[in-house]
Amino acid sequence: MSLKNLKYLGLIFISLLAYNAYSQDKTQTDSLKRAMTDGQAVEMADSSGVETADSSGVELIDNPGKIVIDSLKRKGIILSDQKEMPEIVLSAEQAVKFLQERSMPGYWKNPDDPLRAAIRQLVFKAINPPWDSAELFISKYPFDSLNVSWDKFYVWKPVRMKIPAISPPPLPTVADTMALPVIPVWDYPPDTARIIDIKIPEFPERSVRRAYLKDTVIYVVADTLREVVPDYPGFPFTHYDAPFQGDSLRTAVRTLSSYIQAKDSSIVYFTGLGDVITPVWLNSRSGMMHRYWLKTDLNDSVTVWIGSQDRNTIGLYLETGVSFARPVRQGYQSTARIELQEIDKSTLLAVKKIITKPLRWKYHTETSFALNQAALSNWVKGGESNISTSIDITGYADYTNKPYNITSNNFARIKYGLVASGDKGVRKNLDLLETNSKINHKAFGKFDFSGILLFKTQIAKGYNYPNDSVPVSKFLNPGILTLGVGLDYKPDKNTSLNFSPVSYKGTYVPDTANIDQTKYGIAANRRSKNEFGASFMISNVYKLTPTIALTNRLQLFTNYINNPQNIDIDWEMIVTAKLNWFTDVRLNTHLIFDDDTKTAVYDKDNKPVMGPDNQIKKTARVQFKQLLGFSFIFRF
Repeated sequence: MSLKNLKYLGLIFISLLAYNAYSQDKTQTDSLKRAMTDGQAVEMADSSGVETADSSGVELIDNPGKIVIDSLKRKGIILSDQKEMPEIVLSAEQAVKFLQERSMPGYWKNPDDPLRAAIRQLVFKAINPPWDSAELFISKYPFDSLNVSWDKFYVWKPVRMKIPAISPPPLPTVADTMALPVIPVWDYPPDTARIIDIKIPEFPERSVRRAYLKDTVIYVVADTLREVVPDYPGFPFTHYDAPFQGDSLRTAVRTLSSYIQAKDSSIVYFTGLGDVITPVWLNSRSGMMHRYWLKTDLNDSVTVWIGSQDRNTIGLYLETGVSFARPVRQGYQSTARIELQEIDKSTLLAVKKIITKPLRWKYHTETSFALNQAALSNWVKGGESNISTSIDITGYADYTNKPYNITSNNFARIKYGLVASGDKGVRKNLDLLETNSKINHKAFGKFDFSGILLFKTQIAKGYNYPNDSVPVSKFLNPGILTLGVGLDYKPDKNTSLNFSPVSYKGTYVPDTANIDQTKYGIAANRRSKNEFGASFMISNVYKLTPTIALTNRLQLFTNYINNPQNIDIDWEMIVTAKLNWFTDVRLNTHLIFDDDTKTAVYDKDNKPVMGPDNQIKKTARVQFKQLLGFSFIFRF
């Protein structure tokens, strides 16, 4: 297929899409006109008071000024009846999961909202053990076993030195024994040095006091340890990084435990013969009193005040000035009257405005898995046993912000397939990793200002079979990046035509030691190719029938500087025929033409053709791939 024919094919395809968009707009306009005309006719017929009939054939007689509900249903104005709100019943696990999700910061205008803090505290109380269990464990824990002596955090080194000294005064001589001199022990602070051994010098003369230097061995701190681990096998920490942490831990735990006990609250509900329930919080800091009417079986009541004036204590106090007196017989007053005030119900109460938060992000994923297998044994007509499998995963993320007129369409896709044929082993026949992002801002009519980002590469190494020793591609080798800014035209929700007159296309091969970058149009002494030009992208989903859909993605790019008439083409078409809710028949074709990507030319005997420069002749060719098979579809 020549380049000229490809250009004609692209122009025909664009014309068909434009005609399809025009036909759909015209069909929708005609349908709207018919609906408006029919709706006016129904309203005129219903308001005239003549007899009409609903969908069941029952006549509705003389109903002026009122639109018949069944007529509205037939015209599509009312789509469904109003549904009653179902009863919501949640288990404790479901309630915890729901509140955990709703307490995430993304759902709240202010992350410090008091309601959010209260919900998070409620969830924490629900999923953790009660406080009294932790308090009992902490109160009985042997914190002394966690102590580490302070000198373990230092490295001690002996140092021999001489210090000045004066001999003691003469001592009287005992008849049988001479008293030894008493040498004073020098007291050094424990964090600097301590005396380990003192040698007693020999005095040359006992009767004369003299100054001299004596040898002394002291221990000094040579270094400080950052981590210390005791020999205790039950030590719960990985290490200590400072002395006295065991004592600090015990003091902090006791302080915080006393603080929690002082602020902790428990609720007690008081009930009696009546239907009144009075909640009382047991807290030494509340000091709040509640008035409660204590009733008897004769419906007599007395006022009692209930409150918590001390921790874990309930106080009951009788109302001041109450006297108990029960008459022998109670009289009844037949002339007693109660004044009633009429309420004006002619006007409706004001309805509070319900504020709804729009759902800006929408996500969905499609996974397609295909498996094909053929087995031949003694097949006279020839053939080869084979098995192939492929997986295609596409994730979509769409963003809509109507107040700011911003939309964004994003998807990421992974396709990978393997084939095993005869005795040739397992080979890769499908490999694609791509991402496509587009952000739009409303411009005018059906046009938007648009920015696009496209990136394509592969996952695993690729080979030009039957040569499976030299790879021709691998992850990010090559990697193709396209950036563009321009206009996006959306004639309907299933069609998008994007034109970016300011575009950049980069082709990267970082590992030139193992991958031949010249196969992708990159110079032999470079690792990348940068092109500036214009890009044109078409995306369309067309429903041939309710069960058959045709998806087209066409990308065109032209380089302003180098051969702008040579247009790069990347066209993928997917035809999907739905068999049931999880099985499809899928035809996938992929056509690529890049004038900078050249391959060797072979003659009819499969021998390379040599050029005038005595080198293998290379030329740009159309790359085409086609897959057809049954697929198992999973959508979520």
